[in-house]
Amino acid sequence: MTATSTSAGPGPGAHAQSYYAATATPAPLQPRLEGTTDADVCVVGGGFTGLSAALHLAERGYRVVLLEARRIGWGASGRNGGQIGSGQRQDVLWMEARLGRDTAQRLWALAEEAKTLLRERIERHRIACDHRPGNLLAITRQRHVAEYAAEAEHLARHYGYDQLRMLDRPAMREAVASEAYVAGRLDTGGGHLHPLNLALGLADAARAAGAVLHEGSAVVGIDWEPTPVVRTAHGAVRAANVALCANGYLDGLEPRVAANIMPIVNHVIATAPLGAERARALIRDDVCVAATKFVVDYYRLTPDHRLLFGGGETYSPREMPDVRGFVRRYMLAVFPQLADARIDYGWSGTLAITINRMPHFARVGRHGFCAHGFSGHGVALTQLAGKLLAEAIAGTAERFDLMASLPHRAFPGGRWLRHPLLVAGMLWYALRDRL
Repeated sequence: MTATSTSAGPGPGAHAQSYYAATATPAPLQPRLEGTTDADVCVVGGGFTGLSAALHLAERGYRVVLLEARRIGWGASGRNGGQIGSGQRQDVLWMEARLGRDTAQRLWALAEEAKTLLRERIERHRIACDHRPGNLLAITRQRHVAEYAAEAEHLARHYGYDQLRMLDRPAMREAVASEAYVAGRLDTGGGHLHPLNLALGLADAARAAGAVLHEGSAVVGIDWEPTPVVRTAHGAVRAANVALCANGYLDGLEPRVAANIMPIVNHVIATAPLGAERARALIRDDVCVAATKFVVDYYRLTPDHRLLFGGGETYSPREMPDVRGFVRRYMLAVFPQLADARIDYGWSGTLAITINRMPHFARVGRHGFCAHGFSGHGVALTQLAGKLLAEAIAGTAERFDLMASLPHRAFPGGRWLRHPLLVAGMLWYALRDRL
């Protein structure tokens, strides 16, 4: 069977003009794939999942070739809010109701392992990515306070997780200088970091372990049988196994799994430096913050005292003409005191969601594996995904198969109608945020 993408795509270019790209660790361009080469595993995609898979596989002694269409970390991995959350994208009460407590506890344990793995990678490979502790959930509706408190108590009692602390309105107002919230929940086990520098550091570690990385090498098709051949415009990789890690940029490459995810576009800005005093007056403890809205506001401070703020999302692949102005409205709704702050950077990035917001793991025929659809909760989970992909390819697939067993539905409407149907649904939920 042959899978073919819609186009070969442009050359590698540069990273999106963002705060992250402007402050990234310098990284040399990796050579484009030329000619035909052999590998044990071909990894498609140079984001967090693909880099983690390449690193874990190379450490196991596999010959690994990774193909990235643009630059390492070019997609969501190098553009996201940099927030590290605990657990899966859905909470444990949701998982218990649908999957049972035993499965929910196993999924929680995997997510905790993901955070540990992330910290270990940063420390072991000395990745300078400004890793900081603390993740604060900002609660916008009084009716939600009790349920978030009950979940924290449930996690402490049944999962042994005691790093959540509820903040009442006065305490929340001291932690975040905004009138937008009625309460908060601090997770000292979460955190935040510079995502592009994390990706570049993982790439260095993967190369040091023996993986071969190619940038500017968009995959134009995969011949799956009898043995996979992954084709680019200028070369090919013959491999025993293929790991698809393209997430929101999967396009038409593999329709058997692409229908389970939907790309959406998030937008982020970064202010000019505010100075240490003014920055800490906004967020006292240098934690990252995310609001309990369907269309999430998420923000944090940078080491040079900027506010990095993500707000709003769109569902069209067309480039937004004024990202700074679009997101600034969301920022001022939270922090009207920043009306005089200059916006130095504005950028957008594509991520992939699933219908149930749980990541989608799957086998692709006899020789393929994929992990994607982290739905905005992937900074840590992608590191675990790469490890589970490596385990499955090595023949120990129990944990990969646990993730693959999660119930998923393809987006309705087929290739042509699923996007308009998604837009209608997302706009309805976004309207609910305002009611």
